[in-house]
Amino acid sequence: MILDSANAHLVPLAGRTMLLHVPTTALFELDELGVAVLALVQAETDLDAEAIGTRLSGRFAVESVAECIDKLIRLQVLTPEGASRPINPSGVHIEGYPLSTMVLNVNTGCNLACSYCYKEDLAVPAQGKRMGMDVAARSVDLLLLQADSRPGVSIVFFGGEPLTNMPLIRQVVDYAEGRAEELGKKVDFALTTNATLLSEELVGYFDAHHFGLSVSIDGPQAVHDRNRRTVGGRGTYEVVARKVRMLLGRYRSKPVGARVTLTAGTTEVEAIHEHLRGELGFHEVGYAPVTAAEKAGPALSEAELAEVYEGFERLGSQYLAAALAGRNSGFSNMHQLMTDLHEGRRKTLPCGAGVGLLAVDHQGGLNLCHRFTGSELPTFGDTEHGISKERLGAFLERAADRSGTHCESCHIRNVCAGGCYHESWVRYGDPHHRTYHYCNLLRRWVDFGIGVYAEISMRNPGFFSSHIEPRRAA
Repeated sequence: MILDSANAHLVPLAGRTMLLHVPTTALFELDELGVAVLALVQAETDLDAEAIGTRLSGRFAVESVAECIDKLIRLQVLTPEGASRPINPSGVHIEGYPLSTMVLNVNTGCNLACSYCYKEDLAVPAQGKRMGMDVAARSVDLLLLQADSRPGVSIVFFGGEPLTNMPLIRQVVDYAEGRAEELGKKVDFALTTNATLLSEELVGYFDAHHFGLSVSIDGPQAVHDRNRRTVGGRGTYEVVARKVRMLLGRYRSKPVGARVTLTAGTTEVEAIHEHLRGELGFHEVGYAPVTAAEKAGPALSEAELAEVYEGFERLGSQYLAAALAGRNSGFSNMHQLMTDLHEGRRKTLPCGAGVGLLAVDHQGGLNLCHRFTGSELPTFGDTEHGISKERLGAFLERAADRSGTHCESCHIRNVCAGGCYHESWVRYGDPHHRTYHYCNLLRRWVDFGIGVYAEISMRNPGFFSSHIEPRRAA
């Protein structure tokens, strides 16, 4: 009898042991009997069920031991044959594309020249390739058509800097709201901006239409101005901070989040969080470590990435302390992990790109996500002729196939599901290549999160109904 580490992962905590059932992403706290059975199996792999019952008979009833072993075998946590058999999706075949979100790349132009920008088609605003209303309208119609069974859809405006094409955004909002009303659907809007072009009038407009807003900002002035500069090379912190204070002082529709890009030389996540959350007042702050470039450019080094994750764990401890007091500390990365664990999310694919989400470029091409607009990765149809379902299906089915990869038996395979397509595209030239370069850090991060989740579950389970479940409903 062996513990099948491909299907079960033990996380020892202070006086407790959590079992992650990998195939379902379910979490169990083992009782004394469960701990004893698995400890014995790990120490002596040649024992069968009867022998285990005999060895533990002095501490537990034989019938209880047998029942425990039977449950663990049915979960495929224990394997009588002594051979690991990772449970993975088999023969994934994708036929339907029930879109929920369409990202519109309204202008490839941007008034900033951030040193780490990944956009391959970026230009100054005057030279940017702007989407026209004909393409935008077809995008909305395609989204509503593909989302036929969904009660609502989301439209995300992206760039470049989307505020450089506000006339189109206003047209799209009017058109989408009218079409959605005709079909009895709800439409939500979202936008990510560098905030430099925000005005009180724009904030009022976004508030009236209940936009979800995110601001790209990297922290205090010394950190932000390292990379987020104007085309002329000037730092942008002062104007961004001023606009953010105006935005947060006036916006009421939805909480506003900050998006931080962590690049080479930027690892001080706690100071960044204190400034953005504690001083400027963002509701949540999410962090995106840059790892795609292997040896050059803005990527964090291996040592810096490890330092970032150590900072994440310290922020995670702050998140735990706040959660036990019934508050959300605004650490978006940990909040997302808590959401995944609480809902028992089981990922076959790393994200919704190509399934629930597609991104439209200025010509109407359907891209895997917003990161790929302007890239050399082939598109998957266009707004005029629809989704190229055969090509997109083949792409996604290959992404879901874990055979022959390290993901096949990894204990976080249904939490991570292989990593970001775009990171793999930039680093390896292959969107299907697994993001092996930070697997160990991700495994450590999930284990840390399991500990945080277990502590909240035991000491303040009401946190989930107050702060996790409403987020999902929204």
